[in-house]
Amino acid sequence: MPITTRAAVVESGGAPFTLSEVVLADPGPHEAVVRMAATGLCHTDLGVASGGLPFPLPGVLGHEGAGVIEAVGSAVTGVAPGDHVVLSFTSCGDCRTCRGGHPAYCATWLPLNLIGGRRADGTHTISRGGEPLGGHFFGQSSFAERALADERSLVKVDPDVPLESIAPLGCGVQTGVGAVWNVLKPDTGSTLVVLGAGAVGLSAVMAAALTPATTVIAIDRVGERLSLAKELGATHTVDAGETNLVEAIADLTGGRGADGVVETTGNVAVLRQGVDALAVRGTLVVVGAPAFGTEVSLDVNGLLAGKRIVGLTLGDSETQTFIPALVRMVREGRLPLHRLISTYPFTDIDRAVRDMSAGKAIKPVLTFR
Repeated sequence: MPITTRAAVVESGGAPFTLSEVVLADPGPHEAVVRMAATGLCHTDLGVASGGLPFPLPGVLGHEGAGVIEAVGSAVTGVAPGDHVVLSFTSCGDCRTCRGGHPAYCATWLPLNLIGGRRADGTHTISRGGEPLGGHFFGQSSFAERALADERSLVKVDPDVPLESIAPLGCGVQTGVGAVWNVLKPDTGSTLVVLGAGAVGLSAVMAAALTPATTVIAIDRVGERLSLAKELGATHTVDAGETNLVEAIADLTGGRGADGVVETTGNVAVLRQGVDALAVRGTLVVVGAPAFGTEVSLDVNGLLAGKRIVGLTLGDSETQTFIPALVRMVREGRLPLHRLISTYPFTDIDRAVRDMSAGKAIKPVLTFR
């Protein structure tokens, strides 16, 4: 039987989030109904809400959900009613990259998660007044009191861990952590630079502090965030508003440069500086996403020193193993994610958006109870 619930709907590109009654479709065989406890607010949500991506609006966004399973489809085997879950991206499970353990690079990732607004078979998961809405965002559309989610978006987690404390694991945190652990994999004594000290960048700093890297440099323009980066494990910080970052990295590394760089800002000028600051055989991971079609110029001869530039989606994580490991680390205090989180009632979503846009909140988490 279809479920009526309250959701934050974006009516058109640039419009605010508006609370509205919507109807969820009956769960398909591989779907579940989740009673939301919390959901993170991410810059990707804001980018889509602004009209910057071709997601069908009006629609329901949200892709860092956490909640409790209420009902499951006939073929769901991984979770059951009452289970606590973190919601992450969805994937087909059958293509070469999914079978190879890299579902973030699923052959159907874009339509299933970011721009499709509906199930793979073309049917809609959310409607209002009999009219379909854009939904199925990252297989979840978790800006709602209840979400209809793909089974492959669901990760069963420890029920003793408060769901509002782990909601951001579904996107931003696993992206920053995965950039370090899954791609850079720092060697003993290496130098790692994080460009941008937002939620993703600070997650990368926390991850780097748990590796054999001995120098972790955080770069931003906001002094408060640089101070927090130091508390979370950065050995050095650089204010990009006062110092040329390439020169600063050279000074801090004795002229050698960075072995690894995580670029989270989406600013192509910063990306170019990050590449220039790489050491011989260094690797830069591109995480920040500018507008579609954005290009960057590079010094080709500079790349011949074995430099590598790697694009990254969602930390290149296999969520069923990666997210439970992060939950355990949050529970044990080794990943102090609470330092990034500011909580807001779901009804205050627009205030959370304003605070995030103004830089007052690093990772807003909307709560439903």
